[in-house]
Amino acid sequence: MHAAELLSRRAELTPARVAVVELATGRRYSYAELNERANRLANWLRGLGVEKGERVSILAHNSVAYIDLLYGLAKLGAIFAPLNWRLTARELSYILNDCEPRVLIFGPEFVGLVRELQPQVRVPHYVSLEGAELAGALSYERETARASPEEPDRPPLSGEDTLCILYTSGTTGRPKGAMIPHRQVLWNCINTAVSWGLTEQDISPVFTPLFHAGGLFVFLTPLFYLGGRIALARTFEPEASLRAIVEERCTVILGVPTIFKLWLEEPSFAEADFSHVRFFISGGAPCPVALMEQWRKAKGVVFRQGYGLTEVGVNCFTMTDEESVRKAGSVGKPIFHSRVRVVDPETGRDLPPGQEGELLIAGPHVCSGYWRDPQATAAAFSHEPGGPWFHTGDIARRDGEGFYYIVGRYKDMIKSGGENIYAAEVEAVFREHPAVAEAALIGLPDEKWGEVGLMVVVLKKGAKATEEELRAFCEGRLARYKIPKRVVFTDSLPYSPYGKVIKAELRKRFLG
Repeated sequence: MHAAELLSRRAELTPARVAVVELATGRRYSYAELNERANRLANWLRGLGVEKGERVSILAHNSVAYIDLLYGLAKLGAIFAPLNWRLTARELSYILNDCEPRVLIFGPEFVGLVRELQPQVRVPHYVSLEGAELAGALSYERETARASPEEPDRPPLSGEDTLCILYTSGTTGRPKGAMIPHRQVLWNCINTAVSWGLTEQDISPVFTPLFHAGGLFVFLTPLFYLGGRIALARTFEPEASLRAIVEERCTVILGVPTIFKLWLEEPSFAEADFSHVRFFISGGAPCPVALMEQWRKAKGVVFRQGYGLTEVGVNCFTMTDEESVRKAGSVGKPIFHSRVRVVDPETGRDLPPGQEGELLIAGPHVCSGYWRDPQATAAAFSHEPGGPWFHTGDIARRDGEGFYYIVGRYKDMIKSGGENIYAAEVEAVFREHPAVAEAALIGLPDEKWGEVGLMVVVLKKGAKATEEELRAFCEGRLARYKIPKRVVFTDSLPYSPYGKVIKAELRKRFLG
């Protein structure tokens, strides 16, 4: 089976069961209705020349249109390439020119951004969603309503055909498109259903953006595989999301540490009844043990910590309810259909329990590489027995019982509010400023976001610049969440004999 059959088969098995509640509109969609929407979209897009291997992008807040696209494009063998609407026009233009979508669908909030993008990109067809107005754009709702609801003819497909391209920030300053094959999507469904014990009775809210792997794959696709239900939020609002969990009687809930902290601080949290919730799980960034303990103490809930990456799937470890307390801070043990190693990042030698090294992961849930980037693909994988092994760039250790702990990052990256921020990308923008000679980004601990960016800058001889000026320079060049919250100045940066900035020394100097 490949992912093109997932929604069609579920619609045959439980056609009348409610699959999605769209919280913004109150509309409830059965599996039969979702499958018909996906069919209409696929048949219409084929008329626009979207065939196997063609890409289609969307720039919009969460809506049922994302589900139409994920499953409708799968039926055509085409590729879904959703866009992070937090990015600037400059960042998005690079991605669009890299993946070259045949169609770009956009919501009303992003009309101005699309107008800015149009002279910079090559997109044959623009499609407006929810009445968004742009000259020459086709209407998503009108065109799909006219299309045939019948199952489209499918091209020959294999598990290795690409279903999605999800862009991650690049360690070299350019985003990379992780190619998510049909195989990976299907195995994510199996792994999550088996390892986390999901059932057709489960209901999960999706508050995270659907341009992220977390929004698309943590619960949405596994619960559709099983016949469960998704409560889909347009955007995240602390009070409204807590109310939705209670009113829709959600049973399994994903959040990032920032979301869990915001919920804890929300006035309505104290009265929220979570008796129907089987477990909460935090992903996207390491969750402070103290925050998990606050939740357990306040609500008596099961609170787990998960681990995944776009490239290796959103669920790579599992634990029981009891272990989530006894092993607080651990992400658990590897899921059933996965292989995991901890190695010395310099030698590749496997390390014994208790020693920290780079986390490597292999299995059918791992991506096939990076779009149009064979060099990055080759660098990400090693091919020892049992592989290919994906190098996560995260530093981990396992204890004597086989439980894994994520303790840091080997790659030069910080995580802020669940978003990856690669230092090279931000440093490259700072070096574009005429007054900046050198720049180095490190993570500054932050109570709300986990960590934020602290940029250490060396100015050119005789040049002047202020913190406010340099941060303002980043506006329009970087997404807001990537702009460092603080900028400090120094006379020189510490370099290793290999010409790399010794960031551990910078952390000691500026963070203590």
